[in-house]
Amino acid sequence: MKQRLGIRRAIRWGIPIFVVLLVVIYGFISFTISSGITNYERKPQEDNPAAYGLQYQDVEFSPRGGDVSLSGWYITGEGEGPTLIFVHGIGSVRSGAEAVDIASRLAARGFSVLMFDLRGHGDSEGDFISGGYFERQDVLGAFDFLIRQGIPSESIGFIGFSMGAATTILAAAEEPDICALVADSPYADISDLIAQETARKTVFPEWLAPVFLPGVNLMAKVLYDIDIGVLVPEEAVKLLPYPIMIIHGTNDTRISLEHGTRVHDAAHPASFMWVVLGVDHVQSFAEHPEEYVERVADYFNEQLAIEYE
Repeated sequence: MKQRLGIRRAIRWGIPIFVVLLVVIYGFISFTISSGITNYERKPQEDNPAAYGLQYQDVEFSPRGGDVSLSGWYITGEGEGPTLIFVHGIGSVRSGAEAVDIASRLAARGFSVLMFDLRGHGDSEGDFISGGYFERQDVLGAFDFLIRQGIPSESIGFIGFSMGAATTILAAAEEPDICALVADSPYADISDLIAQETARKTVFPEWLAPVFLPGVNLMAKVLYDIDIGVLVPEEAVKLLPYPIMIIHGTNDTRISLEHGTRVHDAAHPASFMWVVLGVDHVQSFAEHPEEYVERVADYFNEQLAIEYE
């Protein structure tokens, strides 16, 4: 009898304790993942326009909403072409992924280029990053900066890399005056990347990761005021009434080719996707520099309807 009572007591107390432990573990893992999304070590600049003999000036501007100061370079092209805004990826800087080399080649074709560090990156202010949620305002702030310089919206194009590509799609969906966009290796839905991050940072396999998504979403909202549900470029791109260009490598181990394909399939039917064989994440320019610049220039030439010298 005493033994039976002891078993019942153990069950009565054991189950609540077990549930509490599961909640604590679930909350800790969700916190770890959400913190990992919002914190990256700042990196120094990897390159400089002066190394290419480019004419440029240091600039500063605020995001749309004006909560931090963003640092950048404005590179003057060798002609009367339009201005392109470069948007780098997560954990990178304005000069990362050989962006200055790309800018120098486009400047030789008449483009001017605005390169800047997103919040929480490089030389810009900001205490944390948000996977594109707040960075949307940084992209729109760059657009507003050029408008204030007297550059007409119809001669402004965007090229984003990785998270920067996804962020630019999200921003463009909110700004009807944006009319040209190249997305190099975008994600389609950040929830899919969170699943990968869960598998990388915990002992749980990727197929189990969706179990933690509600907790991660809650932590991101409560701790950082980030609505992860908004970060779905494959939905945002449906709002763009013009064709975009997507670039994605078949060997991308960071953001799989499937993401770029999903964005392309959801975009304007005249959108073009360059699938680059055997290329890893944001390495299409490194592997095929001349073709990369030629394709990008041709897209902006047609989309912005400007003839370049």
